[in-house]
Amino acid sequence: MVAHPSRPRRTKTRNHSRAVTTPYRTETLSNGLRVVVASQTQLHRAHVALWARVGSRFETHDTNGISHFLEHMIYRGTQRIPSAHAVNLAFEQLGGSLFASTQVDHGIFSLTLPPESLDEACALFGEVLSQPAFLDIDIERGIVLEEILEDLDDEGRQVDADNLSRALIYGDHPLGFTITGSDVHVDRFDSAMLRRHHARHYTTDNAVLVFSGCVYDERVLSIAERDFGSLSAAKRIATRAPEHDQSEPRLRIVENVSSQTELRLCLRAVSEIDPLRPALDVLMRIVDDGMATRLYHRLCDARGLCYGVSAGYDGYEDDGVIDVAAGVQHKRVALVTGEILAMFEELAREGPTSEELERARRRMAWDVRAMADSAEETSAFYAAGVLFDRFSTPEEHVAELTRVSASQVREVAQQLARPERLNVVAVGLLEDGEDARLEDTVMRFTGVR
Repeated sequence: MVAHPSRPRRTKTRNHSRAVTTPYRTETLSNGLRVVVASQTQLHRAHVALWARVGSRFETHDTNGISHFLEHMIYRGTQRIPSAHAVNLAFEQLGGSLFASTQVDHGIFSLTLPPESLDEACALFGEVLSQPAFLDIDIERGIVLEEILEDLDDEGRQVDADNLSRALIYGDHPLGFTITGSDVHVDRFDSAMLRRHHARHYTTDNAVLVFSGCVYDERVLSIAERDFGSLSAAKRIATRAPEHDQSEPRLRIVENVSSQTELRLCLRAVSEIDPLRPALDVLMRIVDDGMATRLYHRLCDARGLCYGVSAGYDGYEDDGVIDVAAGVQHKRVALVTGEILAMFEELAREGPTSEELERARRRMAWDVRAMADSAEETSAFYAAGVLFDRFSTPEEHVAELTRVSASQVREVAQQLARPERLNVVAVGLLEDGEDARLEDTVMRFTGVR
């Protein structure tokens, strides 16, 4: 099955709070492509993934959506394998499952398969990724246009809360673009534009190849040289950092006929390489790492305000966002928003309890062991570390997190839970004064000074 999970939420595939005690080896092919081999010979499947610096943050207003469209088109075939069906059939006959994803700042193509099929399947994988023929472009265009409609209402307005929240935070900066782009953009893309984008991004300095699962070093390095050694070299693509001039909370309410309001409460955070990042990781463990942690307990178990609520961190090389998401009754939007803000204020004043901090440390240590059972998570850990120049071993990373103190968690909460970092989006029907109550709740937030 080919999966294209490009936009359900803008969550990051990489998660440095997940680690694995798996031996690894890094090499560079003759063309300069970086390769990581993480052997997990106790597993019964092999996994190979190519990660690249591609996505909406590398696009312009005119090209927004082309990274995502290119992702779809790559699995459409080559001159030798001339259709999407032929591509899928070739891999599935070998027991393989294809996956593809476009995120804000990276794209992933991966293959999971029986170890005995690795040699033959990798030859196909290398061909498909490096020699796309861009066949049946109008058919795939229709599929992508259907995907875009999922985020629009009957009048063609954007109603996806995640997309709206990033536009509110980043404005015209590419980090505020949608991953799919608009129908106008997609209608304009042609094979020449796709070829240029492919040639610019799928290059040795902008990609990393990872083998994990039941693989053996020398064998897969030989395969990598054979199937990816012809990938072109090109300079690493630079990005423009966002500039923030926010001085007070921002709120956007979008009317949408639905049974609930989709709420996004966002705090502008630090980048993935910021010195505060380890403390931020631990803070997010305290906030939302299971149903016994603060967020779910406060809103659901203790108060019954919503069915489900989640929090995550979207980190980039030069910026970041904490994102709290909930679907709530229209009349409870202001109340739920106030409870979430109060939770962050409490953490900024008091920090986590010793019991919370110890539980977070134990769960991080457990994840070290558990991740050894997943070729996919192991691949993501190493690929992200290499691609974004923040490589560390899993043991080093977990050791860094377990050194974080309660006072450091409190400090990062104090720095982030501030009115000039707050952005709130509500998509639903806020009637009978609920919109005014929400605005009052948001604009009165002062944080902890």
